[in-house]
Amino acid sequence: MGTERISPMASKVFAMLLLLLLHNPIQASPIKTIVVLVMENRSFDHMLGWMKKLNPKINGVDGSEWNALSVTDPNSKRFYFDNKSHYVDPDPGHSFQAIREQIFGSADTSAHPAPMIGFAQEAYSMDNTTNMSRSVMNGFPPNKVPVYQALVSEFAVFDRWFASVPSSTQPNRLFVHSGTSGGATSNIGSLLAKGYPQRTIFEDLDAAGISFGIYYQNLPTTLFYRNLRKLKYVGKFHEYGLSFKKDAKAGKLPGYVVVEQRYFDLKGSPANDDHPSHDVYQGQVFVKEVYETLRASPQWNQTLFVITYDEHGGFYDHVPTPVRGVPSPDGIVGPEPFNFTFNRLGVRVPTIVISPWIEKGTGKS
Repeated sequence: MGTERISPMASKVFAMLLLLLLHNPIQASPIKTIVVLVMENRSFDHMLGWMKKLNPKINGVDGSEWNALSVTDPNSKRFYFDNKSHYVDPDPGHSFQAIREQIFGSADTSAHPAPMIGFAQEAYSMDNTTNMSRSVMNGFPPNKVPVYQALVSEFAVFDRWFASVPSSTQPNRLFVHSGTSGGATSNIGSLLAKGYPQRTIFEDLDAAGISFGIYYQNLPTTLFYRNLRKLKYVGKFHEYGLSFKKDAKAGKLPGYVVVEQRYFDLKGSPANDDHPSHDVYQGQVFVKEVYETLRASPQWNQTLFVITYDEHGGFYDHVPTPVRGVPSPDGIVGPEPFNFTFNRLGVRVPTIVISPWIEKGTGKS
């Protein structure tokens, strides 16, 4: 089994670029449907790092990785990365300033390569019992995330896929289908309610006559793109439980499919997005359901299924995030006090690409 590396700026717009390529009439391709599922707030090492035991070629972990409780104290307690992760509560820090400390150990972002030394320290600033420091310095052994264990073994895992913004959920989710957060470096409710105005892949698909559909559960976060609120797109939104399996079974999934999970716990329907403190067991059940639905569809032989995460959620990852040569997508500068110029990426996140056209255990990029 091998792993492939994807260029940093292509990370969150990979599906967009691939879609446009595969639907180019000059380029013959068997792929006619791309399904995108973006899970929540877990790093690569936390979810897939121990998959290195299955395949040494994966840039994962072996337990020698560590962070000090204090990066400035040479005698500080060390936390070695372990495989004891299970239910995580409370939620680790993943604001812009928290991630800056996790990556660099301080507010000084000049180090190159990024040292990735401040995860335990930043967690300790939130919880001085060191319980959170232990949580962020732990990952799941493969048998605790068995659906990913099977998919990594059978398909392609990308081990250089970085969050687009070193910040929280919504700036990164805005990047997924538009290649920019519109300057957002945090979750600001009033701006999300107003809707971000940038052009997205959905308008491009519509202009090209390519079908798309959004299958949502609690809330379609794609509605944070203002343009998707237009009346002409109402029919593109489908309630997942009512429509996804039915459309897949009938071979009627559109060319570009976005599957959105349950972001909130409801009575009898626990959240399945992987965001702490939600149980990753529910996320594994959900991913398995989507995969098996696609596998049973008559469209399977024309399908590419991309599973990725919006951002790392404060969990440790040992691979230095790119901090040089990252171009701004649109020249917009983020708000004060950070005035971020989008010249570095976030922390590495898990990404698995699934298709019958991918040879067992290999990636194509």
